[in-house]
Amino acid sequence: MPIRVTVWGENVHEQKHQLVRDIYPDGMHACIAAALNRDPGIKARTATLQEPEHGLTEQVLDETDVLTWWGHAAHGQVEDAIAARVHDRVLKGMGLIVLHSGHHSKVFKRVMGHNADLRWREAGEKERIWVASPGHPIAAGIDGYFELPHEEMYGEPFGVPEPMETVFISWFQGGEVFRSGLTYRRGAGKVFYFRPGHETYPTYHNATVQQVLRNAVKWANPDQRYGWGCPHVKAETALEPLVEHGGSVH
Repeated sequence: MPIRVTVWGENVHEQKHQLVRDIYPDGMHACIAAALNRDPGIKARTATLQEPEHGLTEQVLDETDVLTWWGHAAHGQVEDAIAARVHDRVLKGMGLIVLHSGHHSKVFKRVMGHNADLRWREAGEKERIWVASPGHPIAAGIDGYFELPHEEMYGEPFGVPEPMETVFISWFQGGEVFRSGLTYRRGAGKVFYFRPGHETYPTYHNATVQQVLRNAVKWANPDQRYGWGCPHVKAETALEPLVEHGGSVH
């Protein structure tokens, strides 16, 4: 069975700015989904902010193995209930890939438990992205580093917890560096943050960026699903004999 991916896009810049429409006439989300669908082992569809429940209904998430998330101008318009729904699905095993300015989304900050703040500059400078973890499946097929001729700069410090792995580190023409590919486990779910992807540059048309996204989907594909809860376990079901002492206020 192919990995079922939902590519979530805010879809605001594409509606408001001709420059972004020229680069992504069908939206960034459509470009990312098309890149993922070039792999026969992946089946990607899209969802956007403007759809009912932002396109992330319970049924859609039931049919999603990995969710990718790009947002920027309208983080505050994402309903808290939808962010909580996505967080719950990650804890239960759904993979999550957060892209570029999605670092300040309700979903990512909720999953990280941190402010996800950083330094930034919009100057269209070169970004050199180094492979910091050779052999990691997300970096498969990338020899040492790759470059993007123009991107928005993100700089340290990055307000996130210490990751499991730092897969990529970026250097920018202005001198800053940034941990640009980070992995986490949250509950049963795998989470990957990938930095590149400012809306005014054709980053998601880049073949190496597209390869990273396909690799990340395969890495984040659930290897388990877990139904979290807080069940009451009765004494008579204990594996060892128990003698109860005291009462309960529940």
